[in-house]
Amino acid sequence: MKTLLFLTPELPYPAQSGGKLKSLKLLEHLASRFDVTLCCPLKLDDAKHLKAFQREMPHVECITDPVKVRRSAINLLRSYATSVPLNVLRTHSPLLEDAVAQMADEFDVIMLDHYEVAQYVPESYVGKVIYHGHNAYFQLWERYSKTSNNPFYKIATKLEALRVKSYETEVARRADLVFAAPGDIDALRRAGVRRQNYAETYHLGDDSQLSLPDPNWYQTDLKLVYVGFLGWEANTRGLLWFIKNVWPQLAKKHPELKFDVVGKNPDERLQKAVENEPNIKLLGYVDDLETIYQTAHVCVAPLTFGSGMKVKVLNAMARGIPVVTTPVGAESIAAFHRCHLMVSQTASAMVRDIDELIRNNELWVTLAVNSRELIRDKYTWRALFKAMDVAIDDVLVSDERAKSAASEAAFA
Repeated sequence: MKTLLFLTPELPYPAQSGGKLKSLKLLEHLASRFDVTLCCPLKLDDAKHLKAFQREMPHVECITDPVKVRRSAINLLRSYATSVPLNVLRTHSPLLEDAVAQMADEFDVIMLDHYEVAQYVPESYVGKVIYHGHNAYFQLWERYSKTSNNPFYKIATKLEALRVKSYETEVARRADLVFAAPGDIDALRRAGVRRQNYAETYHLGDDSQLSLPDPNWYQTDLKLVYVGFLGWEANTRGLLWFIKNVWPQLAKKHPELKFDVVGKNPDERLQKAVENEPNIKLLGYVDDLETIYQTAHVCVAPLTFGSGMKVKVLNAMARGIPVVTTPVGAESIAAFHRCHLMVSQTASAMVRDIDELIRNNELWVTLAVNSRELIRDKYTWRALFKAMDVAIDDVLVSDERAKSAASEAAFA
């Protein structure tokens, strides 16, 4: 069995975000095909979950080290001094760097799960490097910069976008294979990484929900729902925009309308925004989302910036809850407005779209049925990993052929 080193910037457990879910699912699948070693820093509360992760995946060897580098002005300056993006600095561990340097040549493949961990691959490594890009992160920083009203943050994030772009595109150039969502592949190509070794991948949701019964219009409450990690700036910004620009108009039209927000670590700005909104509840982390989805009438995903496919959108579609989102929220999903979901270009359009789904049974059922069919046809883990296996095998087979040809030439 071939060996694979899986480098990732944090412990992918528990899977409380779309990124961690993708990393965990991918790691589980790779462990069925390779002898896998996981190497990662432990951030935030990762250390307390390490033993549970090892019980879950006892066949995966783990090499870890606690890393606690905060996102701060001082560390931003340190990152400039060391000529790396801030998140690369925040992922650095001298212990892990030494460990990987000593054992890298034992592995046939090194998979980089996020661009930040490329720093651990020794220059001398001659095996195959696969880059699994969760997002085109420089694009996310660019969009973040455009949405900021604070002049300092606007300049700082624009500069960080340029640094991440330089670093991320170099990672993609060095890799023998790059996995990314279709929109992110386009962004990397526009950034100058013009090569043939791209393969599409997706951040998927919980496709086991496809086995659950179809939702019923008459069994739902007059309730909107949002699900997402609230410590992520893109999620916080989107919700703040929704509460300020969309919710007041909806509440005026439907005074009994409720809005449940599910997600851990709500930002202080978000807590303050809902203080005087009795019909908006911050529910925190919910272990069983079915308790929320059963009575939800519409799922909203009001993202104003971001990158890649959004698991919160795919999850709701898999469950059959009609989704109202923005162009950013629908990005890279092969879905059509008013067929699979509602894509609102403006705040006023989002008000109209949600209002129509509250009133229009026929449209609601159309979206509920078609969204599940789309997930079933295109966005299941089984189909995704089957396609990824083909791309990985192509790289490994080409490597074997190259070695064979070199060996034959040496003895010719």
